[in-house]
Amino acid sequence: GEAGVTLGQPQLSRQDLATLDVSNLTPLSHEVISRQATINIGTIGHVSTLSISKNELERNITIKLGYANAKIYKLDDPSCPRPECYRFCGSRTPGEFPTDNPGTKGNFKLVRHASLVDCHGHDILMATMLNGAAVTDATLLLIAGNESCPQPQTSERLAAIEIMKLKHILILQNKIDLVKESQAKEQYEQILAFVQGTGVEGASIIPISAQLKYNTEAVCEYLKKIPVPPRDFTSEPRLIAIRSFDVSKPGCEVDGLQGGVAGGSSLKAELVKDREAWNAVVHGVTKGRTQLSD
Repeated sequence: GEAGVTLGQPQLSRQDLATLDVSNLTPLSHEVISRQATINIGTIGHVSTLSISKNELERNITIKLGYANAKIYKLDDPSCPRPECYRFCGSRTPGEFPTDNPGTKGNFKLVRHASLVDCHGHDILMATMLNGAAVTDATLLLIAGNESCPQPQTSERLAAIEIMKLKHILILQNKIDLVKESQAKEQYEQILAFVQGTGVEGASIIPISAQLKYNTEAVCEYLKKIPVPPRDFTSEPRLIAIRSFDVSKPGCEVDGLQGGVAGGSSLKAELVKDREAWNAVVHGVTKGRTQLSD
């Protein structure tokens, strides 16, 4: 745009690159969170709780980490009770938009931009989940409300949380729409007994239905309260690369690694220096083991 002002994408906060002072940016600056997630949320759960394909279940190689971004908004109308004043939307949503909650006024305004890292896994491939957990600032432990607790892999997930010494744990009692109230209460007591004496003891437990979006506002309110760690926008770039171990086994030497990089988390970076754009070269695009293009 004119004078270096970005105009192309309406969901992004407008900024003038000619006057932008990177040293004044924080992980909660609107110019930053409109463009980039600044907090990493890991989702950990039993395979049936997460979206695993039948083919992956049969082959027992569900090890790819999944990624998605979500923007969290809060309504600026003080009369709107919590948690109804919170909402989550996709990353392409503008920084603010008018409320459609009955009896309220004002706008929903962007308060957080989170990257969700789906850390599912199986047995030997637990290393993949630990790899993903290494970059998380908070963790959502999903437990299916229509199953008894604990399931075999739930114990593994809990062990991984304790090994990684993860903080800011939230337990989500999912699929609550599939059970009666008495069953939900019974499982709630099972969860309390299961986490007693562990590093997860005392974590909040929120019943939700991801399909029906029931109680998702309460999850948004919890995520809003998580402290955002300091981020360094001025140092030389440093990236934790997260690999998808669908070919290489955990413990494989670096020079023997195969398969693609699933993603990563930038620890610190200044990607524009002296106002010059950095160029990148793409050598190929693959989907799984299929080469799509050179």
